[in-house]
Amino acid sequence: MDNYSATEAATRTQRLDELPVTRKHARLLGVSGIGWALDAMDVGLISFIMAALAVQWNLSKTEVSWLGSIGFVGMALGATFGGLLADKFGRRQIFALTLMIYGVATGASALVGTLAALMALRFFVGLGLGAELPVASTLISEFSPRAIRGRAVVLLEAFWAIGWILAAVIGTFVVAGSHNGWRWALALGCIPAAYSLVVRIGMPESVRFLESRGRHEEAETVVRSFEQSPKWLDVAPARRGKTTVQATSIWSSSVRRRTIALWAIWFCVNFAYYGAFIWIPSLLHAQGFTLVKSFTFTLIITLAQLPGYAVAAYLIERWGRRSTLATFLVGSAVAAGLYGFSTAEWQIITAGCLLSFFNLGAWGALYAIGPELYPTNIRGRGTGAAAGFGRIASIIAPLFVPPVLAAVGGLGLFTCFAVAFAIAALAALALPELKGESLS
Repeated sequence: MDNYSATEAATRTQRLDELPVTRKHARLLGVSGIGWALDAMDVGLISFIMAALAVQWNLSKTEVSWLGSIGFVGMALGATFGGLLADKFGRRQIFALTLMIYGVATGASALVGTLAALMALRFFVGLGLGAELPVASTLISEFSPRAIRGRAVVLLEAFWAIGWILAAVIGTFVVAGSHNGWRWALALGCIPAAYSLVVRIGMPESVRFLESRGRHEEAETVVRSFEQSPKWLDVAPARRGKTTVQATSIWSSSVRRRTIALWAIWFCVNFAYYGAFIWIPSLLHAQGFTLVKSFTFTLIITLAQLPGYAVAAYLIERWGRRSTLATFLVGSAVAAGLYGFSTAEWQIITAGCLLSFFNLGAWGALYAIGPELYPTNIRGRGTGAAAGFGRIASIIAPLFVPPVLAAVGGLGLFTCFAVAFAIAALAALALPELKGESLS
């Protein structure tokens, strides 16, 4: 047993909260962000591979839908159990393990010859992806100086845009470039397996997690490594405050309302985002555009994600988390409605860019707000459970598109997505505003 007191433990977390941004902070964000970008690349690639295999393997719309959905079944389970495992074994360990799982499974997918085999491997890809995302955002949130904590998580989420852009580039020039282009694209998925070693060696474990496990000497070593790291950027002092919520379960009375609101947002945003973006290349091809042109349009639309993240990162420490999230969700609803009315090329590109801008800015704010809602002992499972529930919607969404498209057309389909975004915006208003507060 050691002799560290609770007061000393609090001092260590306060020391982290009040630090300037150091090179070690920047490296942590970069290492986590690269993993995040690789995740996005994998998720984005399946939309292009769906369109290519629908032609090459003569897949029905139902088969294409299941190919898009099966990965999200794995993501739902991965997100739920990944958070639990992160609270039990540590953020760093689970982050590295999940990168390895989905990297190996994606690389193996390049060798398959049947739809059943590809779907089985996509399930394991989803397990890794689903567990990794909430764990990474929790880790960044727990290390970031209080004054820029929300902005740091949005910047982490911005790496999603980089990964999706890479997916669009690979889809346009590799998947569409040859008969086996989709195999070469999936082969690139081995990269995360190798990168997991970098994560395992180069990332520190969460100080708050170490404290919660009584590993105070390790926590002190980590804090000092950040204090001794050269200053990279000064930050303005944050409003001093500390959330005092305590809970042993995400359904405890003190956090039940925020859990319900967070789950509602995750469900609606997953439904609308994946329903739209997983199908956009296939929908464009069905409208008569060639695969190359469909993929090119998707690449242009994807580029609008970067300024969306940049604006959200700026506003989240100005307006606060709740206002930024609600505003970007309202913008997403309007953009989805506009996309439904679009028929000309310029209209499709303009509405698609607006949808990318607002939707991905909303994602950034959502990932920032989640870890702040829960105390350390249930932070991983709180964010993971919300993400897991949201993945149920991402399973449903690709299956939802073909029958609704056949029944009410593109306008009706994107109206459904607009309604989902609007419901999420209302739910966001039920969340507390925790800008500038220390994590519990």
